[in-house]
Amino acid sequence: MFDHISIGVRDSNASKRFYDAALGPLGYSCLSQSPGSFGYGAQSVALWVNEAARPVAADGESGLHFCFAAPTRDGVDAFHAGALREGGIDNGGPGLRADYGENYYAAFVVDPDGYRLEAYCNAAG
Repeated sequence: MFDHISIGVRDSNASKRFYDAALGPLGYSCLSQSPGSFGYGAQSVALWVNEAARPVAADGESGLHFCFAAPTRDGVDAFHAGALREGGIDNGGPGLRADYGENYYAAFVVDPDGYRLEAYCNAAG
Protein backbone atom coordinates (compact mmCIF):
# COMPACT_ATOMS: atom_id res chain seq x y z
CA MET A 1 0.00 0.00 0.00
CA PHE A 2 2.71 2.52 0.95
CA ASP A 3 5.70 3.32 -1.18
CA HIS A 4 7.50 5.05 1.68
CA ILE A 5 7.06 6.98 4.91
CA SER A 6 8.99 10.10 5.97
CA ILE A 7 9.60 11.27 9.50
CA GLY A 8 11.16 14.49 10.76
CA VAL A 9 13.86 14.44 13.44
CA ARG A 10 15.75 17.08 15.44
CA ASP A 11 19.26 15.63 15.13
CA SER A 12 19.91 13.66 11.96
CA ASN A 13 23.32 12.43 13.17
CA ALA A 14 21.86 10.91 16.35
CA SER A 15 18.96 9.47 14.37
CA LYS A 16 21.35 7.92 11.83
CA ARG A 17 23.22 6.11 14.62
CA PHE A 18 19.92 4.99 16.17
CA TYR A 19 18.32 3.70 12.95
CA ASP A 20 21.53 2.01 11.75
CA ALA A 21 21.69 0.10 15.05
CA ALA A 22 17.96 -0.70 15.25
CA LEU A 23 17.23 -1.56 11.62
CA GLY A 24 20.48 -3.30 10.64
CA PRO A 25 19.62 -6.53 12.49
CA LEU A 26 16.32 -6.65 10.60
CA GLY A 27 18.05 -6.59 7.22
CA TYR A 28 17.43 -2.90 6.50
CA SER A 29 20.22 -0.45 5.78
CA CYS A 30 20.76 3.15 4.80
CA LEU A 31 20.37 3.09 1.01
CA SER A 32 20.38 6.84 0.43
CA GLN A 33 22.17 9.61 2.26
CA SER A 34 22.48 13.34 1.84
CA PRO A 35 23.04 16.10 4.42
CA GLY A 36 20.24 15.80 6.99
CA SER A 37 18.40 13.01 5.13
CA PHE A 38 18.66 9.22 5.23
CA GLY A 39 16.65 6.55 3.42
CA TYR A 40 16.30 3.02 4.84
CA GLY A 41 15.08 -0.20 3.30
CA ALA A 42 16.02 -3.64 2.05
CA GLN A 43 16.09 -3.17 -1.73
CA SER A 44 14.55 0.28 -2.00
CA VAL A 45 13.95 3.12 0.43
CA ALA A 46 10.79 2.67 2.49
CA LEU A 47 11.61 4.95 5.44
CA TRP A 48 13.00 8.46 5.07
CA VAL A 49 14.49 10.11 8.16
CA ASN A 50 14.88 13.85 7.59
CA GLU A 51 16.12 16.64 9.80
CA ALA A 52 13.21 19.02 10.32
CA ALA A 53 12.81 22.40 11.96
CA ARG A 54 9.58 21.27 13.65
CA PRO A 55 9.28 17.48 13.95
CA VAL A 56 5.89 16.13 15.01
CA ALA A 57 5.64 16.27 18.78
CA ALA A 58 5.89 12.92 20.56
CA ASP A 59 2.54 11.71 21.83
CA GLY A 60 2.42 8.28 23.45
CA GLU A 61 -1.38 8.42 23.48
CA SER A 62 -1.77 9.04 19.73
CA GLY A 63 -1.74 5.37 18.76
CA LEU A 64 0.87 6.08 16.07
CA HIS A 65 3.68 3.55 15.76
CA PHE A 66 5.73 1.93 13.03
CA CYS A 67 6.20 -1.84 12.91
CA PHE A 68 9.16 -3.39 11.09
CA ALA A 69 9.17 -7.01 9.91
CA ALA A 70 11.99 -9.12 11.32
CA PRO A 71 13.16 -12.33 9.65
CA THR A 72 13.95 -14.00 12.98
CA ARG A 73 13.33 -13.66 16.70
CA ASP A 74 17.06 -13.02 17.13
CA GLY A 75 16.61 -10.03 14.83
CA VAL A 76 13.87 -8.70 17.13
CA ASP A 77 16.22 -9.09 20.10
CA ALA A 78 19.04 -7.30 18.27
CA PHE A 79 16.67 -4.50 17.13
CA HIS A 80 15.73 -3.87 20.76
CA ALA A 81 19.32 -4.02 22.06
CA GLY A 82 20.66 -1.77 19.27
CA ALA A 83 17.89 0.77 19.76
CA LEU A 84 18.53 1.00 23.51
CA ARG A 85 22.29 1.24 22.97
CA GLU A 86 21.80 4.27 20.69
CA GLY A 87 19.45 6.32 22.85
CA GLY A 88 16.11 4.57 22.45
CA ILE A 89 13.75 3.98 25.36
CA ASP A 90 12.35 0.55 26.18
CA ASN A 91 8.62 0.34 25.51
CA GLY A 92 8.28 -3.45 25.85
CA GLY A 93 11.12 -5.95 25.75
CA PRO A 94 11.40 -8.84 23.31
CA GLY A 95 8.95 -11.66 23.84
CA LEU A 96 5.85 -13.49 22.69
CA ARG A 97 2.65 -11.47 22.54
CA ALA A 98 -0.04 -14.16 22.75
CA ASP A 99 -2.77 -11.52 22.47
CA TYR A 100 -1.59 -10.84 18.90
CA GLY A 101 -1.06 -14.46 17.81
CA GLU A 102 0.53 -17.73 18.82
CA ASN A 103 3.95 -16.93 17.29
CA TYR A 104 3.84 -13.11 17.49
CA TYR A 105 7.31 -12.24 18.86
CA ALA A 106 7.93 -8.52 19.20
CA ALA A 107 9.84 -5.74 20.92
CA PHE A 108 8.90 -2.09 21.32
CA VAL A 109 11.07 1.03 21.66
CA VAL A 110 10.74 4.80 21.47
CA ASP A 111 13.31 6.56 19.29
CA PRO A 112 15.17 9.73 20.39
CA ASP A 113 12.41 11.93 18.89
CA GLY A 114 9.53 10.06 20.52
CA TYR A 115 8.44 7.86 17.60
CA ARG A 116 7.15 4.51 18.83
CA LEU A 117 8.65 1.57 16.95
CA GLU A 118 8.09 -2.17 16.94
CA ALA A 119 9.95 -5.10 15.40
CA TYR A 120 8.08 -8.35 15.03
CA CYS A 121 8.58 -11.88 13.77
CA ASN A 122 5.72 -14.33 13.27
CA ALA A 123 7.87 -17.42 12.67
CA ALA A 124 7.64 -20.32 15.12
CA GLY A 125 10.39 -20.24 17.73
